[in-house]
Amino acid sequence: MSGYVGILVSDPWLHNQFTQVELRSLKSHYMSMKRESGRLTLGDLASKMSRLKVVGENLTEQERASFIQDLYQNQDDEVDYEFFLKIYLKLQAHASARTGSTGAKNSSAFLKAATTTLLHTISESEKASYIAHINNYLSEDKFLKRYLPIDPSTNNLFEIAKDGVLLCKLINVAVPGTIDDRAINTKAVLNPWERNENHTLCLNSAKAIGCTVVNIGTQDFIEARRHLVLGLISQIIKIQLLADLNLKKTPQLVELVGDSKDVEELMSLPPEKILLRWMNFQLKKGGYNKTVTNFSSDIKDAEAYACLLKVLAPEHSNPSTLTVKDPLERAKMVLEHADKMGCKRYLTARDIVEGSPNLNLAFVAHIFQHRNGLSTQTKQISFLETMPDDAQVSREERAFRLWINSMGLSTYINNVFEDLRNGWILLETLDKVSPGIVNWKIANKPPIKMPFRKVENCNQVVKIGKQLKFSLVNIAGNDIVQGNKKLILAYLWQLMRYNILQLLKNLRFHSFGKEITDADILQWANNKVRGSGSQCHMTSFKDKSLSNGTFFLELLSSVQPRVVNWSLVTKGVTDEEKKMNATYIISIARKLGCSIFLLPEDITEVNQKMILTLTASIMYWFLLKQGGEEKGWTSSDSENSSQSEVVSNSTTDDSASESSADENGNM
Repeated sequence: MSGYVGILVSDPWLHNQFTQVELRSLKSHYMSMKRESGRLTLGDLASKMSRLKVVGENLTEQERASFIQDLYQNQDDEVDYEFFLKIYLKLQAHASARTGSTGAKNSSAFLKAATTTLLHTISESEKASYIAHINNYLSEDKFLKRYLPIDPSTNNLFEIAKDGVLLCKLINVAVPGTIDDRAINTKAVLNPWERNENHTLCLNSAKAIGCTVVNIGTQDFIEARRHLVLGLISQIIKIQLLADLNLKKTPQLVELVGDSKDVEELMSLPPEKILLRWMNFQLKKGGYNKTVTNFSSDIKDAEAYACLLKVLAPEHSNPSTLTVKDPLERAKMVLEHADKMGCKRYLTARDIVEGSPNLNLAFVAHIFQHRNGLSTQTKQISFLETMPDDAQVSREERAFRLWINSMGLSTYINNVFEDLRNGWILLETLDKVSPGIVNWKIANKPPIKMPFRKVENCNQVVKIGKQLKFSLVNIAGNDIVQGNKKLILAYLWQLMRYNILQLLKNLRFHSFGKEITDADILQWANNKVRGSGSQCHMTSFKDKSLSNGTFFLELLSSVQPRVVNWSLVTKGVTDEEKKMNATYIISIARKLGCSIFLLPEDITEVNQKMILTLTASIMYWFLLKQGGEEKGWTSSDSENSSQSEVVSNSTTDDSASESSADENGNM
């Protein structure tokens, strides 16, 4: 059991009824309900539980009220968190019995599965394919080679994954440098605490590269829940195989489009869509008359594959591939052609004719990586050199995108500047951050054809932002619809900041409603470091001395002394030493349980927004571990007025200036 869950639920039976993520989400809903009136009684539940899935959607308020009244006579009894969970389970069972659905444990009804891979049955073909991928890419790893190759006919994969090392290493194969190897526990025999640290590091790092892990907790690895482990492996491998499907990695992709406007559209597409566009571009060259729209039914007959490989590698083409009548036989010939090209298979002929979407996607992506058939002398490439490439904007877009995707919303976003323009996902995000704040009766659900409907959604987004006291000078809903990058980033930063401050506020059981400020976070961090005997100090979240990483290493060591191995820490003098420390800091924080989305450059360059989120995330983890309370860390008017002023100037006012439409402001 992780440290989080141990604090949230003391009853072992209750703990076993939910995943860890469900417990944390339900805790957030419970605290929100209680905060509205200061206390929560049985009589309050029927109306307040309308915002919960299954219970809220499948039972009317009257039905919920009647059910609760039948169970409990005194409706004035106060409801604590564990009592709330028991009532929720009974209501959920009642709702499930009425609708004919399965129980919460098997259906994951509270949190929707975000990807089609998270099923309770697994594909043996997919398992074999992913094992082959692991055997190939991790065969030389010093720690894992004692366990490899894995036999796909066994369940050894899930046994090996139990200590978390394999998945951490696989993440680094997919996106090199995500996890600092120094932070992974790699002893031959790990104790439960060390194993849990690896799992926590794995899950937080998986979120940081774009995986959806809303239904997965550390306990799932320990119990070797095959469908969840394989689902995560599938996502990691997919990210690796699609990594080159963007204009930065493969500028030759501009050959697929005509003018600059089309290039911008291409840049906003998800990698799967770019892969389909590339495939159809090559098929058109070969005279193939159909359009491939998916990686399943459209390629079951293997004709598209036969044409694609003939275009890319005509020297290995077999004339009879397209004339043979049996699709299975044609699929076998396609794979023989791919073998001659040196492509890894990822699937069998049977997988092709059965239309396995995951394996076909992996196969096409690998073909693209191996031989994309695009020209290296394309005149449009020069256009890319004239396009602005703001590294700061790119990093912030990435952080906000990953943060939103980590919430498990109905839609996975690939680009915040494009995918948020209709306002719907922003409304969903706001509802996650502050449950019940969105008026869904006036919201327009996608697909939205009429532009003014998008503006209506975005107007509500701006209205709610003002309600939450965001600084939104000169921002209107239409700015979001138009994809104004500067204003969208300014809004998302304030939303992310509001979220972490609310999480901290909810943990302080004796706060009497007092808001948490940036100054509180700054003071807490300095107090923790000073209390550990260190002389390090942070004057603000843009203190340039933070670039060497020493302060955050001291902070992490102060909240969990055993987590930093000081023999691995550099002096932080050169740029390379600073980056090594920054990478180590991020991995250690994730290993503890911090859900963070910054990059090492955000520390070395002291990006004050990301520095604030890092500090606040460490603080949140520590206070959660302490049960939400720690004496003597809140800022007092007398001793911290100057510090409050510094922080206010560096963070809050900064967001205000960025929200302005003044184009002279810097992001």
